Order: sequence, then structure tokens, then C-alpha cells
Amino acid sequence: MSRLIFLIHMKYSKHRNSKNLKDKTFVGTVQGNERGFVFILPEIDAGHDFFVPKKAVNGAYHGDKVLAAHVRGTKDEAYIIKIIERANPQIVGTLQRDRRCAYVYPDNVKQPTVFIPLSSVFNAKNGDKVVCEITSYPKGKAPGGKIIEILGEEGDLLTEEISIIRSYNLEEEFPRNIIDEARAAASEAVKTDGREDLTEKVIITIDGEDTRDIDDGVSLEIKDGNYILGVHIADVSHYVKFGSALDNDAYSRGTSVYFPDRVLPMLPKELSNGACSLNEGEKRYAISCIMTFAPDGERLSCDIKKSVIRSAYRMTYTDVTAICSGDEKTCKKYASIKDMCIAMEKLCLILEQKRERLGCINLDVKEAHIYVDENGKIVIPSARRTISQRIIEQFMIAANEAVAEYLQKHGAPCLYRIHEQPSLEKAGTFFSFLRDLGIKAQGTPDDLKPRDFQAILQKTEDKPFYSVINKVMLRSMQKARYCEENRGHFGLASECYCHFTSPIRRYPDLFVHRVIKLVLKGCGETAKKLYGKIVHDAGIDTSARERTAEECERKVDDLYKLAYMSERLGEEYDAVISGVTAFGIFCELENSVEGLVPIEDLPADGYEFYEEKFLLKGTKHSYKIGQKVKIKVADCDLARLRVLFKLL
Repeated sequence: MSRLIFLIHMKYSKHRNSKNLKDKTFVGTVQGNERGFVFILPEIDAGHDFFVPKKAVNGAYHGDKVLAAHVRGTKDEAYIIKIIERANPQIVGTLQRDRRCAYVYPDNVKQPTVFIPLSSVFNAKNGDKVVCEITSYPKGKAPGGKIIEILGEEGDLLTEEISIIRSYNLEEEFPRNIIDEARAAASEAVKTDGREDLTEKVIITIDGEDTRDIDDGVSLEIKDGNYILGVHIADVSHYVKFGSALDNDAYSRGTSVYFPDRVLPMLPKELSNGACSLNEGEKRYAISCIMTFAPDGERLSCDIKKSVIRSAYRMTYTDVTAICSGDEKTCKKYASIKDMCIAMEKLCLILEQKRERLGCINLDVKEAHIYVDENGKIVIPSARRTISQRIIEQFMIAANEAVAEYLQKHGAPCLYRIHEQPSLEKAGTFFSFLRDLGIKAQGTPDDLKPRDFQAILQKTEDKPFYSVINKVMLRSMQKARYCEENRGHFGLASECYCHFTSPIRRYPDLFVHRVIKLVLKGCGETAKKLYGKIVHDAGIDTSARERTAEECERKVDDLYKLAYMSERLGEEYDAVISGVTAFGIFCELENSVEGLVPIEDLPADGYEFYEEKFLLKGTKHSYKIGQKVKIKVADCDLARLRVLFKLL
């Protein structure tokens, strides 16, 4: 033990014997903070994160895997004993240099600033976006490094986007051996051997216009008054063999990552857009989940089988929404499947009502689908769900639930998709917020049920602050994750749930497919031996990769929103206060763009910030979440990826 670790150890382990210290140690991942202190997310769920003060960080940085110990007498304070694994051997940021030395200031403020000797700067200019490799971790000083790639000039949209992608260590290309393996697998002819031939069944896919990796197809028949719903999912596991180089690469990626102008797929395009994609008119291997529903939405039976299918139509959300709304031209164009689409709408509404009775929380939170049109213009359309999107959502939820119950019934390993109830602290803050709005909520923070949250949404549906309640409710919830134990899904009011429907773009779905196929063969014990040993780590790893992908997607979306609003400086909009902080108020536009009004730009009034009330209160002026305001676009802060508004 080094002298520094020994001193920290002595300070925080006073009055504890070695046995107690051993009992209190744990492994976790560091979540950095630009102010020097950090948090640790334990690998084994402790119900909360641990706070580590700056003096006890012991040279660890954001993302590092560490061994830490809980400080006795505190609820959630810890100190870091040692670093097990460094997470960021490379840092992306902006180079600042003078005649003596240079530094790379990271794009991700949670990461450290890196010292670069002038001999290792190479041709990088002051202000360039660069990638640097960390070469040393001197104690008490900034890490040392060298420039390994110059990305471009700061402020250029594509340079900034690539910088964000690189800062999250996402894989942008596939190695040659992975492409070759995918190409060889994709060249195989589709055969019916050992599978049910469903190629004559009318199956359609429903996706966005720009979707290329089509995981799922659906079919619907009505028999004896019951709905027979087929959810047919691409059998990616047929092509991606467990333990192969292709599989290991997919596991390391964990998920596809989607940006306004590109996608980083989990699998090479030969599979993701080719052999595994349920393209119209082409035979494909699938796993079909055939469910029979009574007129009230009760699932009467479920039959899961390996199949061969052929998509009859590649439908878009726009097409199906038009059919459901009675558009004559579209109904005529798709006359052969018009009745099936209308029946799908009816079943969707039935399933929604049944899930609502169970207490499902239907949050109405804006999520814009940002894209770049054929003219290179950034488009941010209104973010509202259509009936066709709701149809697919309900059908996929039904299949995911049925598959999870099937695997649980057979005692097979499964990566359940779990969503635990809100923590007592966050639930308490949310209930306090509701009281300040004059809303009496049923339930208590320490014993919440999904229907308690559902009742709040129903009670406030016609209120002007409804959208804000949705947002604050979302913030109060836990983050859904993958786990080998079934702990239910709070948001969906589901007792048993997994992800099965997107194996092209999510590794947990691929994992579930492999287990299903072994159980269908009667090889449940083989499934336990093969996958029982890895399911715990797979849950942790895939959850972490999902979080990384979502953070990166969100940051790139912010960049595109910034670029979009930079062309609208001086324009005025109606907005709603969506966030309140000690340094200002955030306002959200109808298209989901959010901007900050800094506190110094508000009328001078000696403001006090009440965090639990989401309130900035002065003697004459007060600003509260949910309040309607009028704003003008004032500026765009590239460094913080933040739009700045001025209150009118």
C-alpha cells in the first residue's frame, strides 16, 4: 500500500478493524465531476451511489473501475483504495498551447485536462479538436499525453460531432475480419429445415421512412372473436454464433447508436441491412411469437417457434397512420391489408386500455427525431406519437412480456429488462413538488405503485403544467436496466419483462434469442450451463453500454439543436419553463429545443433557489417549472452545447 493510500486508509478507517474494512469494500465505476469530487456506481446494487470527496479520489478519473470502501458512520460516503482499470486511455478535446507547453481541455467536463509536451503536439494548431493518448498518471498533477489525431477546427459541425463520438470511445468502423465473417454468414441461402414455413402468411413491417435495419414484422388475424397476433423477429442468432469474433465484437458494442446523420450499427451492414433485415419480398429466418388475445385484451395463449417468413409490405408509420385515419388514396394503394391495419388499431387500443387498468405509466415526454434532409438542412419535427407508432409499441411490449414469462416459467437464464420503483428521496421530492402545485397524490413515497403515478397523470391531464409534471415524474424514476433477476418493470406495470424484439441493434435481445432456441429444443440445462455463468456480467455490461450510447446520442442531438437554433438568432417563441436552477431557468420550445435564460439576464431581484420546489424566487419576480413564457433566441454556447434565450 503506497503512503498516499495508507494515509487515506488511516483517515477513513479510524476505529475499524481489518475485518470490518473487508466487509465494507466494493468495486464500482467512477462518475466524474468538474469540481473534483466523484461518485461511484457500485457493481453490486446498493440502492444508491457513493460520494467521494476530492481528497479521497486517489487519482481516479471518470469511468475508471475502482476498489473503494464505505466510510463508517456515513450513509453513502466512500474513499477509493485503488484503481483496477483505467477507462479512458484517450481523451478528446480542444488544444490550447503557448510557447512553453500545451493542454487538451476535454469535451467531456467529467474527464481530466491533459498536459501535452510541445514535442508531442505535432501539427495541431491552437483551438484544434484533437484526440490525445494518455501516457502517464503523475501523482497530484494532470495526466500527461500526446496528440494522436487532429479532428479539425473547433466550431465545424461535423468536427464537433466526431469529437463527441470519439469522446465516448464508440467504435466507428468494423475490423476486416468481422466484415468478412458477416459477409460469409450473410451469403447463406435461407432454408426451411426444422422451421415452420410462414412465408404465405401476410406479414408486414412498420418503421420510419429512414429505417434500414428492420427487426420486426407483425401479422394479425381474427378467429372466433379473438385476435391472433404474430410478432416475427429476425433470427440474428442464426448468423451470429455465440463466442465467435462477430459475437464478441457485437458484445463489446452492446447496441447500435443513432445520430441525425449516421448510425453506428452493432452488426456490419451485410447483416444489419441485409440478411437479418426483414426486407420486403425476401425470405428471412425469424423467431415468431404467436399470441391469442380475447376481446378484452387478456392473453389466452402464446406459441413461440423458429420460422421462415417473407414480409409482404414494407410499411411506414406515415402509411399506416393514413390508413387508420381513412385516407382514401392510401387505403386504395394498400387495399389488401387495409382491414388488417384497422384491426391492428383496434387491438392496440384494447391492449392500451388493459395496460392502463394495470397501472401503466404513459409519460408524455417530447423526444424529437432530428434528421438531415436531402438538402443538408437540419429538421426538428414535432415530437408526437402517432397511432402507428403506438401499434408497434403495444405489440412489441406484448411479445417482450410473453417471452420473459416463457423463460421464467422454464427456469432459463434471461436478461430481464427491469425498472425498479423510485428511490424514497426522489419520490419525496416529487411529492413535495406536487403539493406546491396543489395536487394531492395517492400513495406514499416509501410504497409507490405504478397506478399512483398513473393517477397523477390522469388528474392533471388538462392542466397547463401537465407536460412539466411528465418531465419531473420521469426525473424521479429509476433508470431501466438489464438484470439476471426478474424485479418487474415499474413504468409498464409489468411483473415480468425482457427485450426480445430488436436483436439487430441490441445485444440483450440476441442473448434472449439464443436461450429461447435452446429451450424450444428441450435443452434448458444446456442453456443454464452456457449462459447462466455470464448472464450477471452481461446485465452489467450491456446496461453500461446502453447508458454510454444514450448519453452520446443526447449530446449529438444537443449539438444539432444548437446548429439549428444558430440560424434563428433573434426569433421569438412561446415556451414553457422546463427546469429551474441556481444559475437560471431552462425553457423548452414546442419542438423540444431547450435553452437557458441565465440568472444575470433576469430582472435584478435577489433570487433564492428552492431546489425541491423547482422555484427561483425573488421579491417581485418568481420563476417556477411549468410556467409559460415568451423568449427570444439570444446566443448559442458551443462550449457547453447550450442555446441561450432572453426572456421577453
